[in-house]
Amino acid sequence: MRVRPRFGPALLVLLAAALLPAASRVGSAQQPPIELIKVDQLNALLRRGTQVQIVDVRARQEYLTRHIKGAVSIPLDTIEQRAGEIPRQGLVVLY
Repeated sequence: MRVRPRFGPALLVLLAAALLPAASRVGSAQQPPIELIKVDQLNALLRRGTQVQIVDVRARQEYLTRHIKGAVSIPLDTIEQRAGEIPRQGLVVLY
């Protein structure tokens, strides 16, 4: 699968699902890593068969126009309310 950014080499945020607003709580013992990755790095992960939950945080209309195959649409302004829809384990990519 080849992912092509719409406006230049977009950066994607790769993070553990536990970092989502509804999942992270004050006093948690360990903070999962947050890492910025480039589109080519995501492509490499997908080619290797790495399990990745891809979340498109753009407006719903942008998602409907064009999105990464398999991505789930959760607009940024609703992510806190819908965080329960995202797995708590594994890698999550927000773009």
